[in-house]
Amino acid sequence: MSIINRALSAIGLERRSVSGGDPYWSNFASLRNGPVNDKTAQGVSAVYACVQAISETTASLPLILFKRNGDDRERASDHPLYKVLHDQANPEQTALEFREYMQAAVLLRGNAFARIVRGWDGQVRELWPLSPDRVSVLRVGDKLAYDYIDTKGIVHRLLAHEVLHLRHRLGDDGVLGISPIAAARSVVELAIAEGEHGVNTFTNGAKLLGVLKFPGKLKPEQRTNIRESWASQHAGGSNAGRTAVLEEGVDFQALSMTLEDAEWIAARQFSVEEVARLFRCPPTVIGDLRNGNYSNSVEMARQFVTQTLRRHLVAWEQGIAAKCLTDAGRRMYFAEHQVEGLLRGDATNRAAFYSSGISDGWMLKSEARKLENLPAIEGLDDQPKAPAPSATPAPLPYPSKQQEATA
Repeated sequence: MSIINRALSAIGLERRSVSGGDPYWSNFASLRNGPVNDKTAQGVSAVYACVQAISETTASLPLILFKRNGDDRERASDHPLYKVLHDQANPEQTALEFREYMQAAVLLRGNAFARIVRGWDGQVRELWPLSPDRVSVLRVGDKLAYDYIDTKGIVHRLLAHEVLHLRHRLGDDGVLGISPIAAARSVVELAIAEGEHGVNTFTNGAKLLGVLKFPGKLKPEQRTNIRESWASQHAGGSNAGRTAVLEEGVDFQALSMTLEDAEWIAARQFSVEEVARLFRCPPTVIGDLRNGNYSNSVEMARQFVTQTLRRHLVAWEQGIAAKCLTDAGRRMYFAEHQVEGLLRGDATNRAAFYSSGISDGWMLKSEARKLENLPAIEGLDDQPKAPAPSATPAPLPYPSKQQEATA
């Protein structure tokens, strides 16, 4: 514990910085832990694809505020929070833009913060995202507080009920979350190193490094001139394929192994699987179709919802209930994502699903049309009336015994 934290702890305050917090101090962190952070990690295509797939899908799903009505529920479209979650988070950002930024911050930083603005009636009117670089978390007694530094350098103290705080996975302190990048830094660092290796190799014209052997001893200025001359004539993609002319017994000996010897391509493919495993994202979702086909792509999409998105969706719903609704409001209202569109499958499976529900009586025809975004039909769910009994008995399909005797 630092001297500042010990001093704050002595008076009942304890400051915790967000992972990758202040840019000034993050530079020193990169010197200690390597160049892996939220910005450099996005240079790995698999990391960027995982973050985009999860954040974009989460943000694009309808997030609806419902009102409990006995055992049933209905959309609370007249509640102020409904518009904030579904349409416009604040005057500058739509709900999709706000939620996409927050979800990406959770995945890249482990934490996402939003300032809650309430109206005169105490209801949430706006949600403003806060950059994790400018937020510090403090524990004041048994409660949390947040210090936010704005662009003018002014520190704003926000209490726990004024901040929507989403975490990826709680750390040992039970306050801040840990991002997948921080938890498995070596996986991303290896992917970055593999990418740099490929860039450097192809920048040098796909020519491997080696040594020039001279029969005699060279002076320092001769070594410099020869090195620069060799690089200008044979290094780089534009010089690939040139023939080297060696004089006076000079010999070139390659030292490095080839890309085939290092199995560079296989290593790059394995890095994609490692990063996908890190974010619990099916490889087919981020474009790795080596093991994907038409028969399992639908099931992979369902797995993406149930095993990848579910945890993040529940975190949003419970965070909104805890910070954006009062105790009385939680008993009446709740927020929920609509994921049916991702789970419906193809047209054949949807038709079988609706037919089974309607025939078994747990779904109405109007509900099936609503799920398919079709216009309502009046009287579609009305039960057909049973035919009235006839005054004269219906003729028998076969002759009676009296008719047979008469005949």
